Amino acid sequence: MVELKTATEIDAMRQAGRVVAQALQAVTKHATPGTRLDELDDIAATVIAEAGARPTFLHYQPHFAPTPFPAVICASVNDVIVHGIPGRQRLRDGDLLSVDCGAHLDGWTGDAAVSLTVGHPRDGDAALIHATESALRAGIAAATPGNRLGDIGHAIASVATAGGYGVPTDFGGHGIGRRMHEDPHVPNHGRPGRGLPLRPGLVLAIEPMFIAGGDDRYHTAADGWALHSADGSRAAHAEHTVAITDDGPRVLTLP
Repeated sequence: MVELKTATEIDAMRQAGRVVAQALQAVTKHATPGTRLDELDDIAATVIAEAGARPTFLHYQPHFAPTPFPAVICASVNDVIVHGIPGRQRLRDGDLLSVDCGAHLDGWTGDAAVSLTVGHPRDGDAALIHATESALRAGIAAATPGNRLGDIGHAIASVATAGGYGVPTDFGGHGIGRRMHEDPHVPNHGRPGRGLPLRPGLVLAIEPMFIAGGDDRYHTAADGWALHSADGSRAAHAEHTVAITDDGPRVLTLP
């Protein structure tokens, strides 16, 4: 069931979104060569706790996962598209890191992700990250009353096609509110003018995921969580929580 939020509820979601943004800022600042991924997880946990919120990802178990997620952030390195579990792996110069984070505050949830290079970027990484962020902006721009869900997916997929990037077809964005995953599913591809009508009060997590090699296939790691690109090429992920309003899209997870 799709739930529309009131203006007051969207304001409350903005507070949760601000916590997510602060956590991502702190993690990004400390994502340097030699830093362990679990150290970044501790940093995000501290920011969320000090804000009086709780981490959404910790112990979360969606239908596809064999076990609950064991961390506060998803930390996906190089060929990991999404859902990387932060362990004792140390970042190296030239790594491409994607960080996804969620927080729950006063009954409402925020969810966002960023991708960045650690130290000196490898060839193609900056363009991949830029394209993924551009696709996110295009998807947000399409999130207006009168459009349909397919317009968001089409906007994202158009950027991927223009750049020759792959888009994993089984994963995308989602509705969000009192729970992290609510209806509707938000595909990263679609036909313009088709799908659910976008109405004021609908809040969506819009999250393009691009694979550098152009292949949309992936495989799941032995831990049941991390998704690796099938061809071993690098991937990037960008996400914001966005409310559809009469005045246009309102991004709730900006700093």
